[in-house]
Amino acid sequence: MLVRPVYNILLLPDVSYYFKKEFFTGFGEEELTPGSDILFIFLKNENEQEEYTEEDFYPIGLSARVDAVSEEDTISVRTLERVEVTDLEPVNGVLAAAASIRPEVTDLTDEEAGQKFGQIRGSLLRFVQGYQWGLWARSFILQRKNMYDLACSLSDYLNLNAEEKYHILSVDSRRERYDRIINAITEFMEIAKVSEEAQSAQKDDQEQLYREAAIKKQIDYLQRELDEMHPENVSDVRKFEKKIEESGMNAEARREADKVLNRMKQEGKDSHEYGLLYDYLDFVTSLSWKAPEVKPIDLDKAEEILDEDHYGLKKVKERIIQQLAVMALNKKQYGSILLFVGAPGTGKTSIGQSIARALGREYVRISLGGIRDEAEIRGHRRTYIGAMPGRIMEGMKRSGVSNPVMVLDEVDKLAKDYGGDPASALLEVLDPEQNNTFTDHYMNVPYDLSNVLFVCTANTTDTIPEPLLNRMEVISFPGYTAVEKYQIAKRHLLPKAEAAMGIDPKMLKLTDGALRRMIDEYTMEAGVRDLKKHIDTLCRSAAVKLVRNEGESLTVTKSNLTDYLGNKRLHHERKLSAKIPGVVTGLAWTRAGGEILFIESKLTEGKGELLITGQLGDVMKESVQIAITLVKSLYPKESKVFEDHDLHIHVPEGSVPKDGPSAGITLTTALASLITGKAVDTCYAMTGEVSLRGGVMPIGGLPEKLMAAQRAGITKVFIPADNVDDLEDVAEEVKEKLDIIPVKKVTDVLGRVLNH
Repeated sequence: MLVRPVYNILLLPDVSYYFKKEFFTGFGEEELTPGSDILFIFLKNENEQEEYTEEDFYPIGLSARVDAVSEEDTISVRTLERVEVTDLEPVNGVLAAAASIRPEVTDLTDEEAGQKFGQIRGSLLRFVQGYQWGLWARSFILQRKNMYDLACSLSDYLNLNAEEKYHILSVDSRRERYDRIINAITEFMEIAKVSEEAQSAQKDDQEQLYREAAIKKQIDYLQRELDEMHPENVSDVRKFEKKIEESGMNAEARREADKVLNRMKQEGKDSHEYGLLYDYLDFVTSLSWKAPEVKPIDLDKAEEILDEDHYGLKKVKERIIQQLAVMALNKKQYGSILLFVGAPGTGKTSIGQSIARALGREYVRISLGGIRDEAEIRGHRRTYIGAMPGRIMEGMKRSGVSNPVMVLDEVDKLAKDYGGDPASALLEVLDPEQNNTFTDHYMNVPYDLSNVLFVCTANTTDTIPEPLLNRMEVISFPGYTAVEKYQIAKRHLLPKAEAAMGIDPKMLKLTDGALRRMIDEYTMEAGVRDLKKHIDTLCRSAAVKLVRNEGESLTVTKSNLTDYLGNKRLHHERKLSAKIPGVVTGLAWTRAGGEILFIESKLTEGKGELLITGQLGDVMKESVQIAITLVKSLYPKESKVFEDHDLHIHVPEGSVPKDGPSAGITLTTALASLITGKAVDTCYAMTGEVSLRGGVMPIGGLPEKLMAAQRAGITKVFIPADNVDDLEDVAEEVKEKLDIIPVKKVTDVLGRVLNH
């Protein structure tokens, strides 16, 4: 018989099939006439080939006979018996094979077969009742007359692969074949039921979602209508939607804000988290996210503003102008982070306001003094109760712009404890390579700080960690001279005080003599903060007199200054009136400016013991030991007196701690004067540290020390030769009144003051 290879078709005996003629490609017309025999053989795979071998087919097939050939190119075929295929070979381009009937195990009677068929058909009829197409399906099922016909008509819907379909045909047991068909149809119905239930549940869920979405849209529409009618009562959600839309946030910040807003919608106003979500959205939408407008920088105007707001500070102003010039060329924030270092009251913080005014930017000041917790800089995570943003981002919110001038005050007073190291957190804020993506823990999204002009202030660099200090450029603020204080008081402090007290400048006159006496006798500082307090006190006292004596103007002179300020409160050290062996004048730097101090030494009968008083620190105690060793080496004969005498070294004002590497030559000179009996002239003062080799090493705070010497009436000052370049920072009026003598060795000092 001629062979037609088949694949993935459920073929069973005694069933009519309808095929298009294309299905029998290769068969001649005479081979497809009614009554022609055909052998269906199952391929082991779906690839049709030009040549086949017996290994390409399963061994069991199905014989069939052509019933009819219609004019519409459709061929009706009736299957006959299961057969076992042998001797497969091609004949005239078509496969032919011999086949023998495959006997069937008749373990199922016709009656039982009919019952099984009736049961499965009944199940199918009940199954299709619940569907819209059930009427058509019922008719289709009722047309099936036996189990094989039913299985073949449903084969496209059954969950059977090609191999399973072949095994239904190949099984010899009739009962087993029926059971497999019934299992396949039952499985089909169960899968259809589960799928229908899932679709129904999904449909219900979708309908619920659609309903909720429709209701929400309606609510949103009505809310917008209300918002337009009553703008003062705009809902929180609508308000934040609008603010988020207009904020210009970056993509990451927008996602976080939208997420919090959606959660806020879901929680509702009655939720205990509503307030936290509201505060977060209020904060992030209050920040300025948009890139700042680049404004041209007028250096002449900036210089004019700096001179208008601050007297003196020539070097500082020059450096600020340089920074502004670089920014003008780059059209963006660029350059070092400026660190202003100097005594209190020297204008470090206020000059930040002048920079902001010169640039036309907002000004923000953040005090860092005493901060111990890193969260004060980076913010708290929102998982904590009472979480707040860090001071940096809080300052950005206050400014309302993305490019303010931000003054970080008192950087040297940052502390460190179990809460973390705030100085380390500040590194990211100030580093221009990192701060364009600064992430505050409270916000949890990056924010660009690269457009902020940071200015830091400190009284000293000693307590600033090295990594933080390396990111900043130190600009020293020297103390003001008496002349500068006079000009500052006249130009700035007095007019501001009179305006604050409501005093007409015509009603109060402060003479130059009174102002100079106030500076000399009532203040003791490098800055002008204390001077401002005394001017305020004077204006308050004057206000009392003006109120009591209406219409009378007042004149404050040098002689009646005590009527307004009381007796002078401070006593500056003046140079000694008489020279004494063992007593030498030194120069010291304090946070309030420069000051002179006296090194006093005395020998008493004893056993060579050393006594040091005056609250000297470890550095100065080491300087004492070095000075003693140097004097013993320079004066071997005279120094024998140390063997049977006790040496007492004292620095007056014992209640004030003193330390620092600048008293070496003063101590050495005092001891040399003591053992030689030669007194040092009181017109001399000196500063500098010494080494065991007798070299004089450089010191810091030279401008303040020289101002203190000039104020005390000193005329000649010894300084280390390596500090000569620092004289550029010393006011001309101070240098004009002093004979400044650079020295390299301590013997240069001793030779001059002791004729050694």
